Amino acid sequence: MMMMGAGEIWAGMGSTIAAVMFVYAMFQQYCPSVLRYQFQNYSRWFINLLNPYISISFYEYTGERYQRSPVYADIETYLTGNSSQLARRLKADVVDDGKDLLLSMEDYEEITENYNGVKLWWASRQSVTTNQTISFYGTDADDRRYYVLTFHRRHRNLVTEKYLKHVREQGKKMKVENRQRKLYTNNKNESWGGYRKKSMWSHVAFEHPSTFQTLAMDPVKKKEIVDDLMTFSKGKGYYAKVGKAWKRGYLLYGPPGTGKSSMVAAMANLLEYDVYDLELTSVTNNNELKKLFIEISSKSIIVIEDIDCSLDLTGQRKEGDKKENADHEEKNPIVKMAKKAEKSAEDSKVTLSGLLNFIDGLWSSCGGERLIVFTTNHVEKLDPALIRRGRMDKHIELSFCCFEGFKVLANNYLDLHSHPLFETIQSLLHDTQMTPADVAENLMPKVVPWDVETCLNNLIEALMKVKEEAKSKAEEESKSINKEEAKVAESSIQ
Repeated sequence: MMMMGAGEIWAGMGSTIAAVMFVYAMFQQYCPSVLRYQFQNYSRWFINLLNPYISISFYEYTGERYQRSPVYADIETYLTGNSSQLARRLKADVVDDGKDLLLSMEDYEEITENYNGVKLWWASRQSVTTNQTISFYGTDADDRRYYVLTFHRRHRNLVTEKYLKHVREQGKKMKVENRQRKLYTNNKNESWGGYRKKSMWSHVAFEHPSTFQTLAMDPVKKKEIVDDLMTFSKGKGYYAKVGKAWKRGYLLYGPPGTGKSSMVAAMANLLEYDVYDLELTSVTNNNELKKLFIEISSKSIIVIEDIDCSLDLTGQRKEGDKKENADHEEKNPIVKMAKKAEKSAEDSKVTLSGLLNFIDGLWSSCGGERLIVFTTNHVEKLDPALIRRGRMDKHIELSFCCFEGFKVLANNYLDLHSHPLFETIQSLLHDTQMTPADVAENLMPKVVPWDVETCLNNLIEALMKVKEEAKSKAEEESKSINKEEAKVAESSIQ
């Protein structure tokens, strides 16, 4: 009897649900839209009476913003510091060269927090929106991460006026305390059929040991650069006063092996900035360059190495290859689409005007406290418009090793401040051209145990060899010139 009663109950519930669904369908179809709107308003009002809780969502990206929300970043840092004690599901990441683990909230995890006796709930959420487009390479899914804060409505003023301010302040403080500088590189755009990478930048920990103390260059020139950098880092108010974006351009030029990359690392270590290594050949067009620039944080150095050979910045476009296997491409739409995407990527390039706008145009004012550094081995090849003052504010020539630079290297590699052989080396450096990289290689011990005399003599031998090679080359060039002059003289006599 009891089983029969349960069956009758379930049958009755099924009939009731079916009736409700039928009435709702009729209501949606035949009820005027004005009445439906009023009904929905009253329904929401009634539900709100029963639900006294308020929720606030904080999205990583909002609206049409290119930049990551600073509020979201502060909340993420704050919750990362607290979640290891409160959350049950955590994400682990390695920091400090693998010695420590950084724990943060897993997606769809919730934690409870008490603030001044008030109970609050934080939840990590993620919504996926998919564009309904047909593609041979899958759909274009956009993951939107966000946090949800829930609290009782009677604590609205406390949360909006005090608690959220507390969260942001603590998040900023924790970010400064736990900041690990990073080296970024831009990802290659591979958006075939709507697919795109989750981030335009990838990063690793920046751990380059170069400092201005270890750079092999003239101390006076070194001090000038350090003073210029420190003045820039403290010049937020000054740049605002004169109406300029808080940025500065540096052009580092000189032969290979003169320390241009080491100079960039020394700048980053001095100012404690992140480094963004921008590979222009991976940027398909000016619009993508703009998006990359917008994602760059403040307190950063943007580096474009070997800019003379990164791109042909003339505004010309490379002609596509002739069409091959046309019949096969027409019959195979996947191959046809792939070839079309490949050709588009090849034809779309960054122009000189786009790069100039990136350096000092309107978009250069997005963000602040940024250094833009170009390096080149051939400064004479660069367009004058690219390196004029105002774009590349300071031009720094890194040339062959001088005696002052050698003394820095001797101290770095051999812990040596003076030696009788220094006089011989000084004389040879005055008469020869050797890069700091070559000097350092010859100073570096090659056997264990090693001694100072052997290392210095290795350098002296290398310098003498370079001197002899330069002398022989000059003699050959002189002979060649004399032969040409003799030929010209003979032809004129005849």
